[in-house]
Amino acid sequence: MRRFRFIAVAAAALLLSILVWYCLDVKSKARGDKESWFRMKGVVLSVDDLASVSWPEIAKKYGINTIGTHITPSQVREFIQSARGKEFLEKCDSYGIDVEHQLHAMGELLPRSLFEKDSTMFRMDESGRRVPDFNCCAHSEAALETIASNAAVLARALPATNHRYYYWLDDNSLPCFCPECRDLNASDQALLIENRMLEAIRSVDPQASLAHLAYQHTMVPPEKVKPSEGIFLEFAPIERQWDRPLKDLDAPGRKGRMSHKTVLEMLDANLKVFPPESAVVLEYWLDVSLASGWKKPAVDLPWHPEVFVSDLDVYKGRGIRNVTSFAVYMDSVYFESFPIQKGLSDYGTVLGVYR
Repeated sequence: MRRFRFIAVAAAALLLSILVWYCLDVKSKARGDKESWFRMKGVVLSVDDLASVSWPEIAKKYGINTIGTHITPSQVREFIQSARGKEFLEKCDSYGIDVEHQLHAMGELLPRSLFEKDSTMFRMDESGRRVPDFNCCAHSEAALETIASNAAVLARALPATNHRYYYWLDDNSLPCFCPECRDLNASDQALLIENRMLEAIRSVDPQASLAHLAYQHTMVPPEKVKPSEGIFLEFAPIERQWDRPLKDLDAPGRKGRMSHKTVLEMLDANLKVFPPESAVVLEYWLDVSLASGWKKPAVDLPWHPEVFVSDLDVYKGRGIRNVTSFAVYMDSVYFESFPIQKGLSDYGTVLGVYR
């Protein structure tokens, strides 16, 4: 009985996949004179991935028009200044591929070593102690000035060809609980920092915009602080599932921590604060590192085309036109181990024809 049930489920999934692709093919042929709905069709890759295989050629082959470098500012600067990095930039330019830098930046924008010099730059924990573990005190003028100054230096060293900058705060970190900060949620505090950073970045790149990353604690939208013009939403639903579509509201989420219903509620709440036309969705459809539990050797990417297409419907329905996905661990060893990459092919093809 179980065997027949498995066969029935597999057959249904295959039929759905065929129907999805048929509809996309008909839509593409019928509207071949129109551009795809999604302007940004991106991937985010670590410098190890970029150094080991020629991603500009891969991106061109699959219709990807944006590559985001990753992980830290110092790692990316070292790569970009290398011969391999310069070749990467030249090829991206020749293929018309935008290069941006999606960075875990706060640890370098406000070095932890400054704690001994001025502890008030760092957050206060719930017991009233200043601690140098995460981020900063969002009401410290010294902290904001240091962060902004270093952000300008970083923007000069790592310009984004599309003028979009991503200087993320520390992951899943607690906010500051000092008397000035305690009544602001994590996103409010993040915006105080981001608004100040954007001002400094625009002294280098007048067209710059800066991401507000909605991720873990900052999935809850800001309530009291307004984003400056030029701050855009980057929505990263890491707690969702990828074997079930977002519109499946009963899906409990990865490890049961956040249901799809809650994920979409958070997205909708954020889109009341940030304009959807500039929003970027940072997904994990292609993220081999997540699928591998962030350990190598990497596994082959689990791929669910019907989920991917359904998710695009969800994002389009909210007016979002910019999508990218982590594709970390897609390096030379990965492509040698798994040369047939249906997920990567589907990703670029569907985004290229989606109307």
